[in-house]
Amino acid sequence: MRLPIRAVTPKTEFAEIIGWVHEVRDLGGLSFFLIRDRTGIIQVTIPKKKVPAEVLDTARNVSRESVVRVRGRVKAIEKAPGGREIVPEELDIISIAESPLPLDVAEKVPAEMDTRIDSRFLDVRKPRVRAIFFIRSMVTCAAMEFLASRGCINITTPKIVAAATEGGTELFPIAYFEKEAFMNQSPQLYKQMMMAAGFEAVFEIGPIFRAEEHNTIRHLNEATSLDVEVSFADHNDVMDLLEDLIVHVYGCVRETCADQIAELGVDLTVPAKPFPRIPYTEAIDIANRAVEEKLSFGDDLSPAAERAIGDVIGQHYFIVDWPTDIRPYYAMPYPDRPEFCKAFDLMHPRMELSSGAQRIHDHDLLVARIRAKGLSPESFEFYLRTFRYGMPPHAGWGLGIERLVMTMLDLSNIREAVLFPRDRHRLMP
Repeated sequence: MRLPIRAVTPKTEFAEIIGWVHEVRDLGGLSFFLIRDRTGIIQVTIPKKKVPAEVLDTARNVSRESVVRVRGRVKAIEKAPGGREIVPEELDIISIAESPLPLDVAEKVPAEMDTRIDSRFLDVRKPRVRAIFFIRSMVTCAAMEFLASRGCINITTPKIVAAATEGGTELFPIAYFEKEAFMNQSPQLYKQMMMAAGFEAVFEIGPIFRAEEHNTIRHLNEATSLDVEVSFADHNDVMDLLEDLIVHVYGCVRETCADQIAELGVDLTVPAKPFPRIPYTEAIDIANRAVEEKLSFGDDLSPAAERAIGDVIGQHYFIVDWPTDIRPYYAMPYPDRPEFCKAFDLMHPRMELSSGAQRIHDHDLLVARIRAKGLSPESFEFYLRTFRYGMPPHAGWGLGIERLVMTMLDLSNIREAVLFPRDRHRLMP
């Protein structure tokens, strides 16, 4: 029976492992292979006078990153990875790797991000990179488990749509038979429609597409969004839910991913509740005390402004009560001060993670807001008609998974948090 590397202990008399050759060292009378699989690394020690001749012949032909099968006796040795080694009685090459490699999986020679992504299948063999995606998997699993426990229904919405979520030009047009279609910016309209359907609380984890001509370390043109919508709730209710989700996800990662956190050298601290809630006008004042380019009421926050505010707050926080005119048409204005709306952003000290709001559930007000944005209500008729047949009050948010992982693990580039990034310049692999 083949054992994963982590299951091999010095008390195991014999073991058979299959994995990739991580490193090869030849010291004359003694050779060392480090064999790696998804559970870790183990040392294979080949004393040339004490192993079968067939093992020596095979060992001479092994290249780094070849897949091999090793069967032999396990010995305790303090200096070896994990405190054990295997002295092989059998060594077979299952799949030979060409040499030289496109990049160094052992990371002794650093590689640029583009080189890494070009050979992503090799890049993710690195224990450090694999740790990122192990943690990302736990993030999404923990989020789904948490939302299911809060009574949310997991839905799937179309990614090919006939109308933009929010209007505007940041769309990828596609040919859809005889019609014009677009890649969806978000599931916003469809999750609101499910509130009219009586689902009351829904979530979706799926791709979103933004045709923004960014070329930064924190933007992607295809990203993964965790979207939530809840009926009979206001903006404060769904901020509470988002805050609880962030704390839960961090706690699950800290509890279940200790090896991966150690591999990355991250000091992962679970955020403390409650997260501060800073009004937009106060956030502008904080930023203007630190940034050279001053902001005025109605301006969006620049990256420099976000960093300046984050330096002051020093933890996850919400920016609330945004100007109505700079938020989407579906954000609910305050009745007593309609220049502000019940919208919010969840911020990490480095960047925005999520945006949300209480939504307008009154049909006529929603039509008026669509017109105020210079859009045509007729283009949104499939969406608007649901508001004529009993739409409950509701609120929700969208959370960027890549940004959540990036900030959680203190990654320098958002492309490290997605297997196959899509940005302005990259369509392959």
